[in-house]
Amino acid sequence: MDRERLMKMAGAVRTGGKGSMRRKKKAIHRATTTDDKRLQSTLKRIGVNTIPAIEEVNIFKDDAVIQFLNPKVQASIAANTWVVSGSPQTKKLQDILPGIINQLGPDNLDNLRKLAEQFQKQQPPAGAQATQEEDDDEVPELVAGETFETAAEDGHTHTS
Repeated sequence: MDRERLMKMAGAVRTGGKGSMRRKKKAIHRATTTDDKRLQSTLKRIGVNTIPAIEEVNIFKDDAVIQFLNPKVQASIAANTWVVSGSPQTKKLQDILPGIINQLGPDNLDNLRKLAEQFQKQQPPAGAQATQEEDDDEVPELVAGETFETAAEDGHTHTS
C-alpha cells in the first residue's frame, strides 16, 4: 500500500491526540443478568410467592399450546400476576390432547367439545378417503390385443 493512503486512513480513525480531552463517561456494557435481577426485585415488590411441586404448565393459544415441563411458578393473587419460567415448547393441541383430558375441569370440557367439532369439520369424511384409496388399488382393465411387452416395444401406452 501507499504510505500517503495509509496516513489518510489513520487520520480518519484518530479521535484525539496529545493534549486532547479525555472521555467524560466510560461506556457501561450491561450483562443480561442485570435484567433478571431487576425483574426479580420488581416481583418481590409485588409480593409473589413461589408455588412448589408444579410438574407442567400449558398455555392455550388459538392454534397451538405452549407447554412448560417442570417450570418455576410464582404467583401474586392480589396483583393478579402469574410468572412461569422455564424452557417452553410449542406444540399442536392434537399432540398433547389425550394426556391433558384428566387435567381439564367441567368448564373446559365444553371448550374441548367445540374444538373436536372444529377438527371434524376440517378433516374430510372417512368415506371419501376410503373410496379414493379403493380407486387407486384397482387394476385397470386390459385392452384386447395389447400386452405390456408390445406397448413397451412400440414406446407408447394405451389408456382407456
